[in-house]
Amino acid sequence: MRKTVAFGFVGTVLDYAGRGSQRWEKWRPTLCLCQQETLVVHRLELLYDARSRSLFEGLKKDIASVSPETEVVGVEIAIRNPWDFEEVYACLHDFARSHTFHPEDEDYLIHITTGTHVAQICWFLLAEARYLPARLAQTSPPRKKDKPHSTGDVTIIDLDLSRYNDIATRFAQEREETLNFLKSGIATRNPCFNRMIEQIERVAIRSRSPILLNGPTGAGKSFLARRIYELKLARHQFSGPFVEVNCATLRGDTAMSALFGHVKGAFTGAREERAGLLRSADGGMLFLDEVGELGADEQAMLLKAIEEKRFYPFGSDQQVSSDFQLIA
Repeated sequence: MRKTVAFGFVGTVLDYAGRGSQRWEKWRPTLCLCQQETLVVHRLELLYDARSRSLFEGLKKDIASVSPETEVVGVEIAIRNPWDFEEVYACLHDFARSHTFHPEDEDYLIHITTGTHVAQICWFLLAEARYLPARLAQTSPPRKKDKPHSTGDVTIIDLDLSRYNDIATRFAQEREETLNFLKSGIATRNPCFNRMIEQIERVAIRSRSPILLNGPTGAGKSFLARRIYELKLARHQFSGPFVEVNCATLRGDTAMSALFGHVKGAFTGAREERAGLLRSADGGMLFLDEVGELGADEQAMLLKAIEEKRFYPFGSDQQVSSDFQLIA
């Protein structure tokens, strides 16, 4: 007969109920997992830190009284901050890699009700990546309409079940719609063009890093840049405008002023303060066509503005800020 093995955290809040007889009146998720008539947990591996050792020992005794067939194994771990994603994931990843699994003889469950939300996310990621060949188990307290002294319910979530294919299909459909949007609905079988659009979709949607589009004049770089902006705007990744300029039209002090703005009196004829294109694009996208036509000084200042999100307007000794995505 195949055995059921479960992993989970000792719930420092949900599993705590004191030491008196009143503890049996409180619903405790880990205890609930071991009280199911239709599910026998043969081995339960509970993770806890040094501060929760006494809680683990008390919980172990209570489990033995309600489910003597369950072997409870304690795994003491060292997590300083249970809300630190990197620390929690590293700990659980090490636990998974050091564990010996026998899927031909055992069924594995991950109890996700206890532990922080960070721990639950990490459990899910490890199960989804098959570092843990397990299904997820979610316990829930009894409802008002349930019988008196009900132990609550357990829901098993299998990430491999075909019932979740509808979700994957929906994501695939949305991605196809995104690709069609970038191609303006024009179907093409050109493999190079399709690969380029797919690469742009992966990078543009997931990153705010600068994007460089290469191609001859008239190839459609400006149009594609605007489509990327419209796509990200629809995904609520932008709140600012799309600002476009052809750098070949910028020369000398005009280039510095147009990009970074200037203060009143910065140069002859500067009668009013000017915000500049970088500040105008705050929260949105700045498209610099023919960016190679910019002078070395302007390119150096632009690089600093991209990295630090701050820069000096022409003629000013006070920095201003602007957070935009650059496409060139």
